[in-house]
Amino acid sequence: MESYRGDCSGLYCDESVLMRQLQLYGFILLILSLSACGNRPLAPVGTLNGDTGQTTKSQTTQANKRPQATASQGKGYIVKPGDTLYSISWRYRQDYKKLASYNGINPPYTIHVGQRLRIPTSKVAAIPKQQNKPTSTPATVTHPSAKQITWRWPLRGKIIESYSANEPGNKGIDIAGKPGELIFAAAAGKVVYSGNGLPRYGNLLIVKHDDVYLSAYAHNQTLLVKEGQWVAAGQKIALLGKTGTQRHKLHFEIRYDGRPINPLQLLPKRQ
Repeated sequence: MESYRGDCSGLYCDESVLMRQLQLYGFILLILSLSACGNRPLAPVGTLNGDTGQTTKSQTTQANKRPQATASQGKGYIVKPGDTLYSISWRYRQDYKKLASYNGINPPYTIHVGQRLRIPTSKVAAIPKQQNKPTSTPATVTHPSAKQITWRWPLRGKIIESYSANEPGNKGIDIAGKPGELIFAAAAGKVVYSGNGLPRYGNLLIVKHDDVYLSAYAHNQTLLVKEGQWVAAGQKIALLGKTGTQRHKLHFEIRYDGRPINPLQLLPKRQ
């Protein structure tokens, strides 16, 4: 006796059964495919390693090891036209010898436009105490080199601003004068800077007296000596002006190992 097949018969019924079986198999495959995709991890967001879309541990380690600028590495300065090693060391209150050594520069300390110099961060150097107070005669100071310098006033005029040890503060003395009045070298030495490249100094002269002492003469109207020229104590070196400032005056500084000191400790006492 034949089993009951409803209203279907023959080939039509066989095709109907086959279609239902194919639909069932397709549904099962779809479920399995979706399940497999759900277990696959997502690609992380970050630096890509080739086509894998992942950041490797070695890349992270290398990135952490890349050199970064820190305060201990010091500042940087790009040499400009007219700069000298002495003017740059003056700008940053550095001893020119230490600045040269820090950058591998040997005497005669030649630098070039566009050259990058590293400026070290260093502690303030100790300034030698004067054993004797200034007298009416030119004061003499004993140096580590055992040389002596005879200091004299670069300009006879009223002191309108004194030296200040505070930061910020005046790192020299300001002496009033008339336009075009003569400025004299405070001691014998070599002119190591003659120009106007330092902000707020105007036309500036820097004279090197020995390995540790330098003097500076700022705001001049005219510079009468050139870089590399040797000058005698009391020689005419400039005409008083007001470049880089608001009034006619001489701003005079003395540096010891790159650090400002009070010029009144070295200049002879006025009558």
